Amino acid sequence: MPCSNCAALPDPLQGSGRLFLWLPILHTRSKVLQALATEPQLFIPTQVQPLEDLGLVISIPEGTLRRTLEQIAGLLSTEEMRSSRALFLEGDADPRWQDCGRVESLLQVLHRARAELLIQVLAENRLTAYFQPIVSARDPSQVVAHEALMRGIDADGKLISPGLLLDMAREARLLCPLDLSARRTAIEAAIQHRLEGDLFINFSPTAIHDPAFCLRSTVWAISRAGIPPERVVFEVNESDRSPDIGHLQRILQFYRQAGFRMALDDLGAGYGSLNLLHQLQPDVIKLDVELIRGVDRDPYKAVIAQKLLEVAQNLGITTVAEGIETPEELRWAQEQGVNLVQGFLISPPQPAPLTSRPAG
Repeated sequence: MPCSNCAALPDPLQGSGRLFLWLPILHTRSKVLQALATEPQLFIPTQVQPLEDLGLVISIPEGTLRRTLEQIAGLLSTEEMRSSRALFLEGDADPRWQDCGRVESLLQVLHRARAELLIQVLAENRLTAYFQPIVSARDPSQVVAHEALMRGIDADGKLISPGLLLDMAREARLLCPLDLSARRTAIEAAIQHRLEGDLFINFSPTAIHDPAFCLRSTVWAISRAGIPPERVVFEVNESDRSPDIGHLQRILQFYRQAGFRMALDDLGAGYGSLNLLHQLQPDVIKLDVELIRGVDRDPYKAVIAQKLLEVAQNLGITTVAEGIETPEELRWAQEQGVNLVQGFLISPPQPAPLTSRPAG
């Protein structure tokens, strides 16, 4: 069974109800009332009730919660939004002690209201996986692996970019359920397409609280699918890694004990690349897209990339050059002894895995 924090979704902020606010200072309360007064057709005085000195109860007509929150956010500072506590209840019920755990910052409620699209996608299982091939640098026609890339599907069947989904998830603190759903979707899609070769799966360390608890459903799904664990490579993005290096090491240790391999993605994007190599000891490194873009023409990029490759090669770490878009970048990677390459020159992400590189 998955971790309840990973699987649970917040209640959708829909319908009419009441918004309970506990504000840090009287000045903040005055600003909230000022924000509500800008639309008197919605917020007449009888709809706003005092809740002691620093609180308010705001009646919310159906479909207007996000608009109300946006009005308030337009006048309050970010710190005031963080310091103000809020609870939205549908209908006209008063808060009960069971609702104490649902009280959150006003900023958080705003982010959740903005993230209704993400909540709908997760609740209705509207995630899908696209696959981008990873090929041999020496022989780009040889497909070695695929990276599973998350995509969302909106109500009209159109794709939602992963960047938008991740931004909403981070702001609304929904990274845990999104990360879990993305991992599950990648595994299910690999099974459906009878994927050959290795499978690279992204994960966010900040979405995992206790690896032995939060990741057990992922390990179980891979085992049930009959995918040999040595064929699965979990990627951690350097720019999205946990600031707690010990926590990240425990996650990687859990994956390794289950027989999986580990990749450090976007190497060269941050300042601590060499320290991460020492601390995490990955099986695979993927050089950052920005570092590879135009590397054949930029001597600064070339020197940095060469040094990272030299360290990895001396340590026996498999190297992947991401973002290969031109023949010149591919040729540079080949000359430097890169093991694997990935990018639009090879193939953009596709709904189904490739068995060989397309001609041309």
